[in-house]
Amino acid sequence: MRKYLLITIFIFWGLTAAAQKIEGTFLVASRDTCDLYMDYYRPAPGSETRIGDKEKPTIVFVFGGGFIMGSRNDKFYMPWFKLLTDDGYGVVSVDYRLGLKGVKMNFDLFHILDSAKLTKKAVDMGVEDVFSAIRFIIDNQDALGIDPGNLVIAGSSAGAIISLTCMLETCSPTERTAILPEGFRFKGVMSFAGAIMSDSGVPKYQSEPGPQLLFHGTDDGAVNYDKTAFGRYGFYGSSALVKDVYSKKGYCYQIFRYLGNSHEIAANMVPTWPIQKAFLETNVVMGKRRIIDATLDDPTLYRWEQSITLKQIYKK
Repeated sequence: MRKYLLITIFIFWGLTAAAQKIEGTFLVASRDTCDLYMDYYRPAPGSETRIGDKEKPTIVFVFGGGFIMGSRNDKFYMPWFKLLTDDGYGVVSVDYRLGLKGVKMNFDLFHILDSAKLTKKAVDMGVEDVFSAIRFIIDNQDALGIDPGNLVIAGSSAGAIISLTCMLETCSPTERTAILPEGFRFKGVMSFAGAIMSDSGVPKYQSEPGPQLLFHGTDDGAVNYDKTAFGRYGFYGSSALVKDVYSKKGYCYQIFRYLGNSHEIAANMVPTWPIQKAFLETNVVMGKRRIIDATLDDPTLYRWEQSITLKQIYKK
């Protein structure tokens, strides 16, 4: 069905695979509650898509919004997408179901565990949906002109949580990875204020993940900068992942800690583009194990007057 849809769009546009690789919006999965789409933005004409003999990756982006709102084609993301495509990177922006939309969330002592379970369910749902998009790319790689073995996943806020979890699950397979070919791996991940929601303690990777680029505000009140743990459940933010997992295991990572910033770091893709560019070129394309742990006090970044909290996000 997916290939049939792709062929139909192909004919409608009057293109042939030999003449031009396609781009546009594609249906990747149908769920009980909604259809899921992805948008593909090809590298800009004339842009440099290689570094030496190595091809630049395609960026798979997962939008943010607390699992209650957000859109893959929000105009806010377009300037960042343009930076990427102008520099020779393709961009795929994907849908996922909003697993906490309309769900009552309570973060007091008596309900925090229930909220953790609901959040984990929403994350798992998002991961499943992103993997459906990856499967679509794999099935239609020739027509799209995308190498599924050369994908970097990136996300903002809730999308960063999903992205980090996608990387984890491809290294430690779950029932959700069954849709992917055995051995599928992302070439890297870029997380803008992300974390991993675990129901089994400290996240464990059965095989080494690709390089990870982490941006996080030290005063983030929405997505943990460090960690919160209760029983086997834990919310492991960027700092905790570096301290408890990546540095101990010798994994390749770069973390940029923004002193005094809160959750606005989730939206700072354009200002941090030079860092992303260096990471993509050095760590991902060239395969250098360049590790950075930097704390920045950057007055040029937009800063909220007051950090947003979970209670504010999920207010009744």
